[in-house]
Amino acid sequence: MKPVVLQLNPILIPDILARLEAQYTVYRYFEQADKPAFLSEHGASIRGVVTGGHTGITRELMAQLPKLEIVAINGVGTDAVDLAYARERGIQVSATIGALTEDVADLAIGLLMAACRGICAGDRFIRAGHWSKSPTPLAPFPLARQFSGMRIGIIGLGRVGRAVATRAAAFGCPISYTDLQAMDDVPYTFVPELIELAQQSDALIVAAAADKAAGIINRAVLEALGAQGYLINVARGSLVNEPDLLAALEAGTIAGAGLDVFADEPRVPEALFDREDVVLQPHRASATVQTRTRMGEMVLASLADGLAGKRPVGCLTS
Repeated sequence: MKPVVLQLNPILIPDILARLEAQYTVYRYFEQADKPAFLSEHGASIRGVVTGGHTGITRELMAQLPKLEIVAINGVGTDAVDLAYARERGIQVSATIGALTEDVADLAIGLLMAACRGICAGDRFIRAGHWSKSPTPLAPFPLARQFSGMRIGIIGLGRVGRAVATRAAAFGCPISYTDLQAMDDVPYTFVPELIELAQQSDALIVAAAADKAAGIINRAVLEALGAQGYLINVARGSLVNEPDLLAALEAGTIAGAGLDVFADEPRVPEALFDREDVVLQPHRASATVQTRTRMGEMVLASLADGLAGKRPVGCLTS
């Protein structure tokens, strides 16, 4: 008899989904109209859970799965999972650590380029038919900001932060960073205080894996970044105080922003929608076929290891 797995999020790679369903009896929780009735009937048989970083799994749901052994997160976010409760229960929780790094770093640089060069604004200008009505395409736009050579400040020099630094350095950008401590294996400048980092940067890139931090990018940081500075966030929406960011953009305190994550997804502040100085993405930094396939492979491996009593790669609870 195949082990029973509860799937909390859709899986977009057909091959991964097919393999999951071939190896396990899979119940798609997100399709259940009457979830309490479903759990009453099937909860006691479920040994594994597949979920996403944003969805996670609540303590209340885990409590209704008495035979649960492994929660395989198809992502790296853990703030939506009660890890302490999982440890108490002996439930292994794994994440697809490392699989997202290259794509997230790529998008961070892409967002910064798009924001400082006005790429999305130019695209909208052409699509709206305005170019043919203008004597010069530059008429409606101020001159853009050169990306090469910008002073880049990175918040969090983990896997993603380092990958961002490598990419930015290739464009001749001086790199500084802040983290819990200086790192002696990188050639970049450590700046212990966030305010000081903002003052020394033309762009701040938020790459910190700080699930419990909130609002560290606030009015003071944005004022320190200044009217020529850009904010890029590919980490956690909660790290940015969104009212302070909106006020800074409105007042011209900073030059622009590129955002892939938000505090209350999928609800994005509508005040951002009409701003040409902001580039928005729907939390899709890892959304490539290649990365989602790698993530799916890691989820399958974690399920197999967890249900065999082994410690999965990327385990966060043991």
